[in-house]
Amino acid sequence: MSGQSGQSGQSGGSGQRRPEATGRATSSSSPARSASPASGGPGEPILGPHGGYRNLKSFQIAQLVYDLTVRFCDRYIDRRSRTQDQMVQAARSGVQNIAEGSEAAATSSKTELKLTQVARASLEELKLDYEDFLRHRGLPCWDRQHPLRQELVDARLKNPDQVAAWVAQKARLRCTEEMGKSGPRGHDTGTASAASTPSTFYPELSANAILTLVTVAGFLLDRQVALLAKKFEDEGGFTERMYRVRSARRRQP
Repeated sequence: MSGQSGQSGQSGGSGQRRPEATGRATSSSSPARSASPASGGPGEPILGPHGGYRNLKSFQIAQLVYDLTVRFCDRYIDRRSRTQDQMVQAARSGVQNIAEGSEAAATSSKTELKLTQVARASLEELKLDYEDFLRHRGLPCWDRQHPLRQELVDARLKNPDQVAAWVAQKARLRCTEEMGKSGPRGHDTGTASAASTPSTFYPELSANAILTLVTVAGFLLDRQVALLAKKFEDEGGFTERMYRVRSARRRQP
């Protein structure tokens, strides 16, 4: 991913600070919708609360990951490779299943829970693909203590161009640092060639940036699944809701 608007940078240990558990990135982990009363009173609708997925932080980050993955694959993955299609489809599945699960909640809490977990599994598959990209090229994979991971999360970037600009900035700094390690007359001291340019570091920074965002989305989805499971345990699903509504109706004079 480059700093140009048409190309994007991408992103993703056990450290003292968990990037995915800090800042606003962890807010809004459940749909912005009102909960159904569990009492079966006259105000409880038969159709459960649903939709609102666009307000979910998990959806927003998953969508950003998808957009970045499309750009990343166009730039770094052979278009004839099956890997490109698999990565794009895994990223897309993360987005689509969050949305589909949210809409399905009207009549099936079970389906909502299942599809949200499918989204989580798809992003885990994508995470492995980015880790493979780095490993196969001998590039470092940031652990949870890497300062750039938390810096990226704290930046709260909203779109691929902002992520691309962030990657380009870090690449320029990295290039300056590596050039400074060169000896007299430009002789390399062992870490990077004096001929390095910012673009040299784009693959490493881009893949790690997306990995960070995938990890954040995964954390939010784990929490979302736990909340959905608790809600189902407390209130039941569509069948229970219909029973409560009909029972309440029969009790009316």
